[in-house]
Order: sequence, then C-alpha cells, then structure tokens
Amino acid sequence: MKEKKQNILIIGAGLCGSLLALRLGQRGYNVTVYEKRPDLRKVDISAGRSINLAFSDRGNKGMKLVGLEEKVKKLCIPMNGRMIHDKEGNTFMSNYSGRDYEYINSISREDLNALLLTEAEKHENVKIHFNKGCKHVDFENTTAEFKDYVDNSEFKEDADVIIATDGAGSALRKSYYLGKKFLFSFSQDYLTHGYKELSILPAENGGYKTFKNALHIWPRGDFMIIALPNLDGSFTVTLFLSYDEGEYNFNNLTTPEIVTEFFQKEFPDALEIMPNLVDDFFENPTAPLGTIKCSPWHYKGNTLLMGDSAHAIVPFYGQGMNASFEDVVEFDAVLDEGLDNWEAIFKAYEKRRKKDTDAIADLAIDNFHEMKDHVGQAIFQEKRKIEMALEKEFPEDYSSKYSLVTFNEDIGYREAMLRGRAQDKAILNMLSDNVISAEDDIKDVLEKVKEETEAILEDDRIAGLY
Repeated sequence: MKEKKQNILIIGAGLCGSLLALRLGQRGYNVTVYEKRPDLRKVDISAGRSINLAFSDRGNKGMKLVGLEEKVKKLCIPMNGRMIHDKEGNTFMSNYSGRDYEYINSISREDLNALLLTEAEKHENVKIHFNKGCKHVDFENTTAEFKDYVDNSEFKEDADVIIATDGAGSALRKSYYLGKKFLFSFSQDYLTHGYKELSILPAENGGYKTFKNALHIWPRGDFMIIALPNLDGSFTVTLFLSYDEGEYNFNNLTTPEIVTEFFQKEFPDALEIMPNLVDDFFENPTAPLGTIKCSPWHYKGNTLLMGDSAHAIVPFYGQGMNASFEDVVEFDAVLDEGLDNWEAIFKAYEKRRKKDTDAIADLAIDNFHEMKDHVGQAIFQEKRKIEMALEKEFPEDYSSKYSLVTFNEDIGYREAMLRGRAQDKAILNMLSDNVISAEDDIKDVLEKVKEETEAILEDDRIAGLY
C-alpha cells in the first residue's frame, strides 16, 4: 500500500464523502467523486432535509484531521444545553454538561458541505462531478454505472477501489443486496414517527426571537418539536410526530385550521413566534425516520460502504454527521497501520468500527424516547440535577451518558453506551428507592453511584452483554 497513485472512486459528495475526498486527496491518492445532486454552492438543494445539524467533539476530530477546525468554528453557534418548554410557555435550561467548556454547536449543513467541497477541490488529484447519479455498482469488477442528469447519458467508471458515501439510499448497498453474490445482512427499521422541517424567522431587527444558545425542545410525551439556531437569526424547527396515532398525527393534520389548533393547544409559545407556520407546514415534505444496519460493509478489496450508507441512524443524539466524520478518522488511522492491501484495510476498519456504529444507532432511539417524554418528568430532572452537580464538582471522575457519547471522543460509542446505561440505571434505581437525592452530600452521592454502576456493569459482564 505504499503506492499512492491508486485511483479511488467515491460515490456521494455529502458531508462524509467530501471529508473523505479531502483526506484521501491530502494523502496523495487520485480521487474522483460523483454526486447525483447539483453543486450546492451554486443552487439551493436543501428542501426537506435538516438545514442545520448538531456538531460536537467526535465530528471535530475530522476537522482537526484535515486542518479545518478554525474555519469550521466560524460556522458554529454554541448550544450549552436543552431549553425545555412546557405547555404553559414556562422554560428551564438543562445544560448538557456540568463542565462549562463542554457544549454542542448548531451548524449549517450547506455551509459545512460547501467548505469541505471547496477545500477538497484545492487538490489537483481530487475531481468532483455533480448531477451524476449512480445506478449500479459491479462490485466484482470494481466498476460503477452512472446517469448524467444534464444530458441523460449513461456511462461507466472503473477504479482500483470504490467507496460509497451515498447515504441511506446507497446504490452500492442496494447492489450488494440484489447481487446475492455473498452473505450480506441488511436491516431497515422505521420509527412510527416522521418529521417535518418548519422555521422561526429572524426578528425584524435581524435578532433571535428566543434564546439563541440552546437546543429548544417542546416535549409532549408522544411527540415534540425542537429548534436549532442559525447564523441569520432564524431557527430551524423540526416536528416529530406519529403518522397515524394520537389525536393529532401527520395523516390528519390536513387543513390550516387543524394545524393551527394543534400548535395552539400543544406549543402556544412557539406558535406566537411562527406566523409562517401554515405555509411551512404545507410546503415542506414529511419524511420518515429509520435506522439502517448491514454487514459486511465491504466486498473483498474492491468496494466499501461508509457513513450513512453503512449505518444510517435517527437524529436524536445529534450524532449522525459526527459518526460519519469519525468514520473518516478511524479509516485514516487504519491506513496509517500500513496494511498490505485494500481487503486487509477494509476488514480492519469494519472490525474496529461496526460495534460503535451499532451502539450509536441504539442510543439514538433511546434518546428519541428521552427527548419527547422523559425530559419533562420530575425523576429525570432530578437525575440531571445530580449529574450536573457530579460533573461540576468532580470533572475528572464523572461523565453522564450524554457526556460520554458527545464529549468523550477518545472512547468508542459502544463503551460510552454500556457505561452510560449502567450509570443511568444506577441513579434512577437509587432515586426511586430514596437511597440518594439531589440534596445529599455530593461526594457521598458519587461514591454510591460509582459502586452501583460497577455492580450493574459486572452483572452485564456475567450476562455476556459486555
């Protein structure tokens, strides 16, 4: 693998594909990228997709790797915690961490993707082509068929290696599945809920209509809305709601009157600052929420799935983009090991990575239930209060599950999940049994939490879960 003149074909120039192209270009490979959509730097293609995303430490590892940390920072709005809104319009802030320097950021998908594309194209050995959709991949012969959406022509490309970063609807993954040439496992699980993008427009003076530095949540048990800030003073609002269950659902919100009534009843303080609600609601599509897992991610040394094409997750941990960026970091680390061939590289990468992407997929579904329901419950709020105090008083000794996943980028998602779940169970059990409370001496609480967490982890080990 000393030979860098290898030709690498990347399918998809989204966030993962553009970062991968940039990194492989920096390493000296010849990289060609084909993207089915137009160049987002020239046309607006955001309709129906999340306009902004939560960017945190694991994603920032990718930016450090390619030397873009400072440029990306300028695109970020820090969010220190969740601002919870109840039905009466009361709010309270629940910080993400007891450590002041730990926070997540709201970032524009388009601005970040544009930056990565521009940086990748600075390398002469990187070529990016738009409006060219992949139809099929011949993974045995390492060729891919494309359609040019400008002139409707079709053409074939070959390469030494094909890496697909073409998202949840991946053409390569579909080719694996339909090819039936090897044992390929695939699962796609949808939530009963879908989502719709809405917006809070900037105030007339260009400012923010509600608190800027928070991820706003209106939790309502079976559904919720969330809002993330944008640099222009607006917020991107997302409604998460069942398709067909409950008094209000996507299937029966069919008129402006019913939509307004729903928001008036459930989210009155949001409705007050969303005069554009009805227009947004009927103009923007409703999209499904699903989890994709599959294996293997590679075929011999020819082809590899990366990012959402290998492991699409629901958005409730704010880790989809961060996990894909971490994929590139992990792949880069495997390249540093100097293995003999692409097959050895792909095997080592999947072995290292898959357990962690499976874990974040499961955690994201956990967090869906937590955000729409548990954050409003008294026992959950007391648990968070205790965790904030532990992180503040003992920054080196305690990290909540959220902190382990979001801010402890040096441990894998799986380890963060196992330890984090054990800690959650320990604290909730002891709160239910009145063994601890938020008023107790915090050092005593730490000792009890540590002891109970280790006992739960030991039980998990015995049960073969760890």
